[in-house]
Amino acid sequence: MRWCVSVGAVIVAGAMVGGDIAGIAAPRPKSQFADAKENVPPVNVELVIAVDVSYSMDMDELAVQREGYAQAIVSEEFLQALRAGPSRKVAVTYFEWSMSGDEKIIFPWRVIDGPESADAVATEIMKTPVRRGSSTSISGAINFALQLFKENPYRGLRRVIDISGDGPNNDGAPVTVARDAALQRGITINGLPIMVKEPSYATTDIENLDLYYEDCVIGGPGAFMVTIKDREKFQEAIRTKLVLEVAGLMPERRIVPVAEKEPRVSCLIGENKWQERGRR
Repeated sequence: MRWCVSVGAVIVAGAMVGGDIAGIAAPRPKSQFADAKENVPPVNVELVIAVDVSYSMDMDELAVQREGYAQAIVSEEFLQALRAGPSRKVAVTYFEWSMSGDEKIIFPWRVIDGPESADAVATEIMKTPVRRGSSTSISGAINFALQLFKENPYRGLRRVIDISGDGPNNDGAPVTVARDAALQRGITINGLPIMVKEPSYATTDIENLDLYYEDCVIGGPGAFMVTIKDREKFQEAIRTKLVLEVAGLMPERRIVPVAEKEPRVSCLIGENKWQERGRR
């Protein structure tokens, strides 16, 4: 009972962080993944954290984002969610991305099973210098994450890609192609659209990034997103999202699965804006 109350508080907190939380109502798969590994240590979830470091993110945002993930992993809420799962541990890897082919692993697959391993992972996150890339390839990040799942020595009951970003895909393959490839493998993609700045018409920024993420990026069993609209609530939003992912929970508010409707924002809007910039 205490856990149910605690999770409810976390969900409410998420709604307060600028904190629009949206989820896709979808049942969890009952069978193991087609490529499930045999005779390997089980974990509650295989979680890939994919963090945007493209040039549209300023250095302050990058630092706050990095610190937000480190603090979330050592938080009592995260550890409580960890202990609630059947294996009481998760496998996590964290990489930063910008253009297609520019992906840097901050730490490879690690098992978090308590405060000590959580502290070690948080330390790895914080000790790496903050960097910036160029353009934005969400599709490249998803495809890179798919390869990481193949290399993971642990077997999770769920597989989740946690992807953050402050703009639409404008480089590499169309984002929906990569998204659909992940969904076909039973992988869930959750989103963290960052909307703390006014869109700049000199870039490929868009006003409705949250709708773009809902309709073009996230998907799979139990998919959801947390929208960040307040810089001061950045870290709280990250913690809320990680807790929900580790606990295998979804917010109460649902959105219609993308396959059942037309996207409200073109899934090629970033590519189109990029081409327009090149013609100027």
